[in-house]
Amino acid sequence: MPEKQDFSDKTILITGAGGFIGSALCFYFQENFPKAKIIAIDCFRNNEYFSNGNLKALGHFKNLLGFKGLLLSGNINDKTLLKKLENEYKFDYIFHQAAISDTTVKEQACMLQINVNAYEDLLKIAIKHKANIVYASSAAVYGDASSPQSLGSEAPQNIYGFSKLMMDNISYEYLKNDLDISIVGLRYFNVYGKGEFYKGKTASTVLQFAHQILAKKAPKLFENSDKIFRDFVYIKDVVKANILGANPKKSGVYNIGTAVARSFQDIADILQAKLGTTYNCEYIPNPYLGQYQFFTQADIVQSEQNLGFSPSFSLEDGISDYLEEIKRLFDKEMKK
Repeated sequence: MPEKQDFSDKTILITGAGGFIGSALCFYFQENFPKAKIIAIDCFRNNEYFSNGNLKALGHFKNLLGFKGLLLSGNINDKTLLKKLENEYKFDYIFHQAAISDTTVKEQACMLQINVNAYEDLLKIAIKHKANIVYASSAAVYGDASSPQSLGSEAPQNIYGFSKLMMDNISYEYLKNDLDISIVGLRYFNVYGKGEFYKGKTASTVLQFAHQILAKKAPKLFENSDKIFRDFVYIKDVVKANILGANPKKSGVYNIGTAVARSFQDIADILQAKLGTTYNCEYIPNPYLGQYQFFTQADIVQSEQNLGFSPSFSLEDGISDYLEEIKRLFDKEMKK
């Protein structure tokens, strides 16, 4: 992790705090900067579902067990809540992770309201407070653009990717002005690691394959998974990118990945080797043809130059670091 950044005595807003990356950030600051004041906000899950059958909100209290900061439950589009954030606090940093992150969601208006409109509202608060802001963009903006994906080759294939591109466009528009803050968008590639379990069906294939194997079942992959490549980036590297993004050399939008593409078959093979199994994989038709990225690989040259970001974890390293948590989840959550 970056050592030169000091967040002691700073007031930090983290949205999407009950989710995967948001909760990881909460604990990073709590553990490394106990004097920092952390304001965590999340629209926690209830029994509301999208038309695809997935939960509308993924935040889960278990991701924040042990968190000692101030927690607010609310929708980031709630104007009353936004006024509270604007008038009752003075933020030094804002880490905006709240979003609909399910790439299969079809409700376009809802996606744009939550992902795009709320971001601009928070950006206005950041400017008023003179708070540097880091927000979650996504590699989904690239759609099926050729690899390695680099800024300028955006071609989103779904409303999620489009919403993230609109967020980036807002950033570029505001950066035309002479601001007292930095604005950094992080285009995450395929993130995996501790905290993703409660994403359910949208959790990474690392977690899903591992739990299938631990249940003594063959990992279930899409057909031709040896030809489907992704840039899998570990959660600890994503946290590092956020910390670096808080005080960048230059504002802008940056890819966050490993710059190495690996196949879904690689994941299944690595897990079987580490878990000591030799199941024959089960292959099923891919239901997402036409809206599916078959090869993602991050061009991280600008991320290295302007953020100082370089990944610390290969896929093998990340899975090794993650494995005990995967086993714990299987024993504590999957066997219930």
